[in-house]
Amino acid sequence: MNRAQTSHNRQCSKQWQQVSNAPWLTKETLKIVNLLLMSYHNAFSKYLITTPKTFVSELDKAKMLFNLQKPVIAHNTAKDPCLNYANHAALALWRMSWNDMIGMPSRLTAPEEERTQRNHALCQVTKTDPIKSYQGIRINSKGERFMIRNAFIWTLADDDGHTWGQAATFDWSQRI
Repeated sequence: MNRAQTSHNRQCSKQWQQVSNAPWLTKETLKIVNLLLMSYHNAFSKYLITTPKTFVSELDKAKMLFNLQKPVIAHNTAKDPCLNYANHAALALWRMSWNDMIGMPSRLTAPEEERTQRNHALCQVTKTDPIKSYQGIRINSKGERFMIRNAFIWTLADDDGHTWGQAATFDWSQRI
């Protein structure tokens, strides 16, 4: 093996270690990913991600969800819920890093004047069925506003019916 190949292999290995140690692959986040995927399927009778027919590990599912082309975000059940998951598409849209977005009150994803409408939708999800066609205005970390449409909002619940939070995904957004 020549010097260039050795250097390239070290770089690839280093990149793989960074991916393996990514904050969205922690044990806690893997639990959230499982809740996201299971709850989405239970709420909408379809899968959020398509997995191969062969067995896929929890780690592989987490990587697939993180790399999904459409944003996926989730928050916990605190009185002022905080974000506990955001995939790459969500981080890019809100122009934030994982460390900046996770732990942030989820209400801050919407402009102040839109928070009442957002809160009303979230309350409807906890009381009734999931929402399949929510739309609203959001704001990123740079103060740029964007409209989201076709949002699916659902409750994160485990097999015992314990509620762990709520999540949303959408396939349409446009800067306004």
